[in-house]
This record gives sequence, structure tokens and C-alpha cells, in this order.
Amino acid sequence: MKKLESSFANMVIVLTVITVVAAACLGAMNNLTAEPIAASKKAKQEEAIKAVLPEFTTVDEEAIVNEQKIFRAYNTNGELVGIAIETKELGFGGDITTMVGFDTNGTIVDYSLLAHAETPGLGSKLVDWFKVKSDIRGVSSDKMPLRVSKDGGEYDAITAATISSRAFLNSINKAYETYQIARGETPTVDAWSGATSVNPTDTIATTDTITVNTCDSITTPIDTLKVEM
Repeated sequence: MKKLESSFANMVIVLTVITVVAAACLGAMNNLTAEPIAASKKAKQEEAIKAVLPEFTTVDEEAIVNEQKIFRAYNTNGELVGIAIETKELGFGGDITTMVGFDTNGTIVDYSLLAHAETPGLGSKLVDWFKVKSDIRGVSSDKMPLRVSKDGGEYDAITAATISSRAFLNSINKAYETYQIARGETPTVDAWSGATSVNPTDTIATTDTITVNTCDSITTPIDTLKVEM
């Protein structure tokens, strides 16, 4: 086979061919793997819903409330037994995605960590830290919002990982806020700031005042510039 002449035009042609072939291969691979990946995520999601809710018979299709994914579950009589909420919160390394389950009283049943971008060792701790070291399961609505002890809360943060622990608890707070909205209740927790809501009838009184005397004046000395000719 005759060797191609080394020229700019030939280089462009070769690179274009390589790019087209590579793109076609990547596209074909994406088509082959997209469905299995989606099925795997769906299965993991379904397992998480079962793990975080009381026993149920049926579950509604995914709904979006407060920009979060929610799943309402019912017993054999068609009565609501709980709501599972998938929520995300930015941690130290990236998003922490959690499935949180609440019963009809707003009590936390359980949680399941779906995904995270924290360091491997920290991620493995985050899976069960708040079930073993600082258990949040069974916490009732009157204990919300959840905070780490460094923020005046009741829950110990993972050692040397306060940011990730705080983000995780705030994801639980966000889920609870979403739960209240889904139940038609007025949220009592500002999940993003971790603070309880402010009563609109509250007022802020200011007692200190600053008085300005309009007769006061500011005298500015006038500098002159003498120019010698």
C-alpha cells in the first residue's frame, strides 16, 4: 500500500476519520450500556424504598414535590403508610444522594445512602454512622431539624468530616420539609439553613438610634497652589 504523503491536508483527513470512528464506537457503547445502567439504578431505588419504609403493598410512581423525588406507599387497604423521599445535598466532595423514609406521623423510619462523591473511607462510614454512632432512626418531627453537635445539635459528626456530616443531616432536614409539603402541611423547618421557621407575627425592635444634627458642618481647608513664573 502506498504510504500517504506527509502533508497538512492528509493529517486533517486521518484525524477526522479517527474522530468519526471513535465517536461511533462511543455512541454504540452508550446505547448498549444505557439500558442496563438505568435498570440497575431503578432496582437500587426500589430496594432503598423498601428498606426505609414500614411494610407496604403498593407504591405510587415517582412524583416531584419541592424539587425532590417522592414515593407514597400504601397497605392492602389503600391507606398511606409512609413516604420515601430521595434528596441530594452538596457534601465535601460532591452530591450526597439519600433515600429517607417517614411514617404518617413524620417519624424517620430509616435512610439509605444511594450515592456520594466523598472519599472512600468516609463514604463507607456515612452509610451507617447515623444508624450506629448517632442513630437518627425513630426521631420524631418535634426533634427537627437535625444538627451536628458543633452546630448546637444532638448528633456527633463523623471524625474529621464535619462538612460531610452536616450535609447529610441537612439532606434529612430537606427531606422532612418535602414530606410536610407532600402532606399539605406548612413546613416548620428551613432545610437549607437548618433553622426553624420564623413566626410572621414576630417583630424586630430596634432601640438604638443615630441622631444627625443638620446644623453640623464639615469645614474643609482650602489649599492653594503657588506657581512661580
